[in-house]
Amino acid sequence: MAGQSRGEQRIGLLNGFAAYGMWGLVPLFWPLLKPAGAIEILAHRMVWSLAVVGVLLLVMRRWAWAGELLRQPRKLGLITIAATVITVNWGVYIWAVNSGHVVEASLGYFINPLVTIAMGVLLLKERLRPVQWAAVGVGAAAVLVLAIGYGHPPWISLCLAFSFATYGLVKKKVNLGGLESLAAESTIQFLPALAYLLWLGTRGDATFPAQGSGHAALLAATGVVTAIPLICFGAAAIRVPLSTLGLLQYMAPVFQFLLGIFYFHEAMPAERWAGFSLVWLALSLLTFDALRAARRGARALREAARAAAEPATAVGAPARAAVAGVPVGIAEIAVVTAGTAAEAAGIAAEAVGSTGPAASHGTV
Repeated sequence: MAGQSRGEQRIGLLNGFAAYGMWGLVPLFWPLLKPAGAIEILAHRMVWSLAVVGVLLLVMRRWAWAGELLRQPRKLGLITIAATVITVNWGVYIWAVNSGHVVEASLGYFINPLVTIAMGVLLLKERLRPVQWAAVGVGAAAVLVLAIGYGHPPWISLCLAFSFATYGLVKKKVNLGGLESLAAESTIQFLPALAYLLWLGTRGDATFPAQGSGHAALLAATGVVTAIPLICFGAAAIRVPLSTLGLLQYMAPVFQFLLGIFYFHEAMPAERWAGFSLVWLALSLLTFDALRAARRGARALREAARAAAEPATAVGAPARAAVAGVPVGIAEIAVVTAGTAAEAAGIAAEAVGSTGPAASHGTV
């Protein structure tokens, strides 16, 4: 990215602000869809997301991957798991917003990086640095304080954080392009969602035709609301450093938190402020450590590049050692995978026609 013009970097930043800004303001959208219930809204989101992705695939003429995926049962099974957990994530989030739990929903995306790191340790046997352990410990203390404050564990936050972290973990194993993965997941979601909407219609409970054309248009817009931030994020991911995206990602839960307090007027007693403060402390530690590791990695790569310019016989081993000393795992990318969405970087790179590197895949 060093060779990019300032104009390109400015475009990347604007797209990053747009993506996370839209994700942060999305709580304003879901209440507009009432009197539709959360499950009906979720079903429309899944149906119309496939329509939007289908148009993108037609424009790009990218269908060859589908046949290959059908011949790989294991990968197809992982895609099904990914579709299932993101369905849970979307459904819980929509219900939380429309039920007056915007602040608790924002907490889920604040603690998601910490959950991602914990899963990397428990499931992938990754090793953490001391500061990362401290961040996870502070995050666990925050959940305990919030549980005492709420009188019960913050189930909404935990469900959102664990479902999204699981989604990211499965996507890491699938290793399928962003647009293709979203298309496959939407296809799996489509038939159950359509069946539910048809069943709702036969009962006379569907709001899609009954509440007028404006309401129907808003329900159809759920596909656009899903796709546009992903495309903007992808446009940012190929133009700005991952460290910048790691900082921008906190815009979404911060906006959601502020909306919950100042727009939806949700209560924030002292114990919740204490719990959120601990979460923010944990994220500060995590971000500081990630940025420090990124600088160390960049320095090691520069040293390796300089060594590569010298005779290979003299410096080949030290160069390899410098690069090998900077491991990158799920704990390293946790700071850039939170927020509302998982295919983002891959979709962006494809949607804008770039051949440059994209950030790790992520969705909301």
